Amino acid sequence: MIPPAVVTAIVFAYGLVLGSFLNVVIHRLPREMSLWRPRSHCPACGALVRWFDNVPVLSFLWLRGRCRRCRAPISWRYPLVELATATLLALVHHRHGLSVPAAEAAVLVLLLVPLGLIDLDHHLLPDVLTVPGIGLGLAGAAVEGWLLQPPEQRLAPLLDAAAGAALGAAIPSLVILVYWWLRGKEGMGWGDVKLLAMLGAFLGWRGMLMSLMLGATAGGAVGLVLMATGRGKADTALPFGSFLCAAGLVVMLWAPQLAHLLGWHLP
Repeated sequence: MIPPAVVTAIVFAYGLVLGSFLNVVIHRLPREMSLWRPRSHCPACGALVRWFDNVPVLSFLWLRGRCRRCRAPISWRYPLVELATATLLALVHHRHGLSVPAAEAAVLVLLLVPLGLIDLDHHLLPDVLTVPGIGLGLAGAAVEGWLLQPPEQRLAPLLDAAAGAALGAAIPSLVILVYWWLRGKEGMGWGDVKLLAMLGAFLGWRGMLMSLMLGATAGGAVGLVLMATGRGKADTALPFGSFLCAAGLVVMLWAPQLAHLLGWHLP
């Protein structure tokens, strides 16, 4: 039998590769570029990145963060995204092992990482990630109920996920409509509605509410700091989706601990 630590290391290695692909998604998806063609290339000189220069993290270190051909700098974000994705997936395995909940959490990681960074850069949450994500969350809950729950409880995970998705869509929709009625403009984007519905589908209604509370608290704190330092105003647009994505990852990994702090009961 393979020791759990070895399996976690293997998951980490695969996570580096998946993180490398997420870098492509983060860069190309908001620009409406193909994820497959052209091959990875230097944005400065156009030189194709050869396979031995495309090894996650190691190639960046070997090339000292510069293009082999033109020596243009390569952003530190690339290895950081690879390491973050690998670390999150390793934490998922450490908590859940190789299981259906682990697969659900891994899919959520691979959705939230690009969504959070795309929103940070472009104030955009692509439907091509959030809408299928809602379906994947509901499907995962259905599979979990069928395989892991006794017959009388098989629908419970799906009902929880459906309630989370519905409530996750309803709360920000109400905020948008009320804010529009009061101020004549949108207080948040409709992409946040789909993102919060996706979080509800994966995390259930309790996890969705915890994510919303954490995301709103973090966003509010950052907004106050920006205003206090003169770098923002009360109406400065913040990438709320990025805060929700980070909060969703925290809830995904530490929901029981957070629920205990809040005095909530998790099923």
